[in-house]
Amino acid sequence: MEKTDQTDIFLWANNIDGVKKDLNVELFLFNKHYTPYSTNFASDLNAQIKPLFLFDLINFVNLGAGTGLSVRDFELSDNEENVILRTDLENVGRAETLIHLIENQRSDISEFSEQDHEFKRIKGILARFTLPGQPDKTFYVAKLISQGQVLDGAAAWEFREGKFGIFQADVGLKMPADNQVLIVGKDIFVYNQSKFERLFNYDYKKQMLADKKVEEISQKYKLSFPEGMDLQSLVRDRKKTINKLQKLEVGLITQEQAIEYAEQMQLELMTDDTDAIIIMDGNDLDVFVNLINEDYITSEITGKRYEIKSKRLLDDPEGEPPRG
Repeated sequence: MEKTDQTDIFLWANNIDGVKKDLNVELFLFNKHYTPYSTNFASDLNAQIKPLFLFDLINFVNLGAGTGLSVRDFELSDNEENVILRTDLENVGRAETLIHLIENQRSDISEFSEQDHEFKRIKGILARFTLPGQPDKTFYVAKLISQGQVLDGAAAWEFREGKFGIFQADVGLKMPADNQVLIVGKDIFVYNQSKFERLFNYDYKKQMLADKKVEEISQKYKLSFPEGMDLQSLVRDRKKTINKLQKLEVGLITQEQAIEYAEQMQLELMTDDTDAIIIMDGNDLDVFVNLINEDYITSEITGKRYEIKSKRLLDDPEGEPPRG
């Protein structure tokens, strides 16, 4: 059943177009760990911010209304033309967390400084638009910042009035002008799929397969977690684990074999009184996933223990029947 509380992007664009000159703007940076930072900007940037972040985004929707532009769910679409993709904000945990921090924990957000935070660690920028007296008109526009668009002041020159000189700023940034991501209420509208996925590390197909593997693991193995934590929530925050789960064959290693394997490799894998494997954090999860994927070996030559980062299955030795 179609959700009735989803934002009508065409109606929204038409309404915002009528009040765009009255909107206030704030800019926030966020790093690769999705920590937000507040920023200030000079008044002479006012003439650029709305055209860069908003005007073309609105015009694209308003013009598209007459040319067959449609909205499709991100998770159900596959590279269709003349389409804006949409997904629920709650599906994209990193974006949801950023919005929550800005809206509800503003006092905990530090102001960005190059000395303390380093621009080379910045991943994206959020423009927060508000209409005075109408909090329901608040929305965000997000853009990915490529470090190729950043100038380090210490190593940059400027060319002015026919000659080179020392670049005066700490950092220079060429702001991307393309439409990328719009967040309105509980909806995310995606104008550029690849940049959206990179911006928030959101790969739906990988996540769906990982979710399926998590369900299989939960059925095959007895695991114990601290209160308030479960396997699904722990996996969602770990890109390394999501990638590992893509090719994992669940069930080849039994619970008992995993525990014995951990003892042989002298790994700190604990069990409780019911022999459930205790997963306290992401490190424990990585050890467990590596165990059931047979990613630890002991060298027969040196006796040293190794974690295998990648492996390729070889043919069975001649004369030996295949296992299984």
